[in-house]
Amino acid sequence: MAHNPTPSAQELSVEALPGVGAVPEADWERLFPDEAEGSAYYRAVEAVPPPGFRFEAMVVRRGGRVIAGAPLFHVTYRLDTPLQGRMRPVGDWLHRTLPRLVAHPVMGIGSPLADRCHLGFDPALAPAERDRALAALLAGLEAKAAREGVRLLAIKDLAAREAEPLHATIAGAGFSRIAGLPVCVLDLPFADEAAYIQSLSANNRSVLRRKLKTAGHVQVETVRSIAGIEDEIFSLYEETRANSRFDYGDFEQLSPAYFRDCVAALAPERAAVILARVDGRLLAMKLLFIEQDRIIDKFWGMRYPAGRDHNLFFVCWMEGVRLALRHGARQYQSGQTAYAQKVKLGSRLDPMWVYFRHRWPLVNRGFRSVAPLLAFDKMDPELAEIRKRANGG
Repeated sequence: MAHNPTPSAQELSVEALPGVGAVPEADWERLFPDEAEGSAYYRAVEAVPPPGFRFEAMVVRRGGRVIAGAPLFHVTYRLDTPLQGRMRPVGDWLHRTLPRLVAHPVMGIGSPLADRCHLGFDPALAPAERDRALAALLAGLEAKAAREGVRLLAIKDLAAREAEPLHATIAGAGFSRIAGLPVCVLDLPFADEAAYIQSLSANNRSVLRRKLKTAGHVQVETVRSIAGIEDEIFSLYEETRANSRFDYGDFEQLSPAYFRDCVAALAPERAAVILARVDGRLLAMKLLFIEQDRIIDKFWGMRYPAGRDHNLFFVCWMEGVRLALRHGARQYQSGQTAYAQKVKLGSRLDPMWVYFRHRWPLVNRGFRSVAPLLAFDKMDPELAEIRKRANGG
């Protein structure tokens, strides 16, 4: 009598694919339900990768069914990237002096174009089955890296709440972890805009109201199409990046076609763009992704110094919060920049982990010893100041 194995006993197979776009949409959406950064998003961004990146994907199948999956990225990564603020010149000197020691090809799970790691599992899996699928995916990553001669592996920005049940399996595969840059999240238990503002401290309420007084001079609109202004929007993002005190290298760059293709792929249901003009001149933009319970404030761009003169950061922030409140969202997520200001505006910091592993055991032990000293959250000056204030310093 033939024995039919139970689903949990069936053999697992791992497959590397040219990208998330090569995964059937229904399979990917089952792993990541109600994600604005879902199948359509990845198909759009994989067609226009940032400079220096190459994208792929990996899935685990059981009996032909996709039960786990993740996007993959390839990049030459500078190990001095976490050095920011006053330490940035030190990192640049190291890279100039010892480029082969500092810059390494990396194969990673995750994406530079997502604020968190989309490492997903079929929701029907029991915990033991999920761990087995994860172990198979990590083994597949190792085998692929060996074939391609890549020695440094990574898992980028795994949210702490998602990492907790997966950590033992990831650590068992030889990975260590350091704190990544947290994500700002504003919880929205508010009936309206006035209730949100009232929830801030007296000083921060006063500052926000004072900044918003300039809004009368600003024409703000929220659009679902950017046809004809795509290049202008990209230039706003680039100007903001050039004016930042921080430099995370390749991980901050976008393709010039990013905004055009993302908005075209996701709007009107999943994407919107806030535009701020003064006297008809476009001075700021904010790209928003829309989910049922969450609005993602994805990218921001502004002209300098005019945008600062008109307090457009605050004007556009409030417009994003208003949209989230009208939508009934429970969270307004605003990414991994401008921590000091966003905390003052009521955001909390959701921790993230970056996992890494060098395929040479001796080197991996060395990385494991040194890496905690270069944790992203320790090297960011704004985060250091926030923690100092929180501790009464």
